[in-house]
Amino acid sequence: MFSISRSDLGPNFTFGTATAAYQIEGGQTDGRGTCIWDTFAATPGNVKHRHDGSIATDHYNRWPADLDLIRDGGFDAYRFSLAWPRLIPEGTGAINQAGLDFYDRLIDGMLERGLKPFATLYHWDLPSALMDRGGWMNRDIAGWFADYAALVGNRFGDRLHATATINEPWCVAFLSHFLGIHAPGYRDLRAAARAMHHVLLAHGTAIDALRGEGTKNLGIVLNLEKTEPASDRPEDLAAENIGDALFNRWYLGGVFKGAYPEELTTALAPWLPEGFQRDMDVVSRPLDWLGINYYTRGIYAGDPEAGLFGGRRISGELEKSDLGWEIYPKGLEDLLVRVGREYTKVPLYVTETGMSETDDTRRVKFYDDHLRAVANAQAQGADVRGFFAWSLLDNYEWAEGYTSRFGIVHVDYETQVRTPKASYRAFQGMLHNTR
Repeated sequence: MFSISRSDLGPNFTFGTATAAYQIEGGQTDGRGTCIWDTFAATPGNVKHRHDGSIATDHYNRWPADLDLIRDGGFDAYRFSLAWPRLIPEGTGAINQAGLDFYDRLIDGMLERGLKPFATLYHWDLPSALMDRGGWMNRDIAGWFADYAALVGNRFGDRLHATATINEPWCVAFLSHFLGIHAPGYRDLRAAARAMHHVLLAHGTAIDALRGEGTKNLGIVLNLEKTEPASDRPEDLAAENIGDALFNRWYLGGVFKGAYPEELTTALAPWLPEGFQRDMDVVSRPLDWLGINYYTRGIYAGDPEAGLFGGRRISGELEKSDLGWEIYPKGLEDLLVRVGREYTKVPLYVTETGMSETDDTRRVKFYDDHLRAVANAQAQGADVRGFFAWSLLDNYEWAEGYTSRFGIVHVDYETQVRTPKASYRAFQGMLHNTR
């Protein structure tokens, strides 16, 4: 059980759990187009055991029971994503009626169970046809994404409690176009620089499109890390500054201040889209809330061999998850306070945190400690309104395939049987009869 109680986080605090379409839905034979993860996963060497999301946890067919789990756990809200290729198989043009019908059923199912729908428009499943046209490297994606956002707003907007445009733009841009770890698997500085800007430009055009359809309560979800230098040596401090700029300040500064960190615009100048500065008013459209995904810290050391950015991330000494990610609740507290003081006064939500682990006693402690970090941040003035556990279900964990388990509910991938874990019961115990 948790040591923290619901009342410790305030009377109107929202508790939810989160998933993403490609990681759970399956159902790819019902008119849904292919996406970049289908082809990335089919390419040997990209994903452990060449696992893919074609079946995943079969949420496309099992969603009523999954929503029952959320309701019965005492949660207030469900953060889910819509699959762009399920709704518009080619990314632009013809609409898939079966996709519209599926999300109608899913959203209505949430409302029938008293759950607040927190929707995300883009959680990494770019339609393959748009990748053929350059994907996030092509400025035209801002228009393609706006058209998709308008469709979602028109069809579903009046039933959504909150809508986020993009999940984790750092992953969309840098992890996927510079480090090559996620689809489309590029390792190219020009590709990354373009994606870093276009993903935020598309966020802004989508905000305009959603507002044009009358959709309320709009935000974006940023993944942030607590950056720390390996030591007080000047080269380590400089490496930490660049790491913070790449991971945190590019996205926070762009969205809330209409400006990217000068050290990065200087370093990336040869590769950034020409005239990007003229887009910053769109990038920084006013928002109603901010989602923060937090998992760990980044420790940076200077390294002359590291090239353009002059540093590298190193491993720390703290206890780690089975993915080797350090467990550092204080980092979440510090980030929430920092964002509220330096960047925005809009309400903040912890839209994801969790750990990959098979020992659920460790997961219970992880959540208890991170909820305590949220309460500590609130005590320092951070306006944190909600917390979403990642993830509801064990699922397709991207390049880790099905080898990594983040769920508070266990999934047997052979039978698709769901079994609540101790962490689910801990939330249920805290939230029982309070929703």
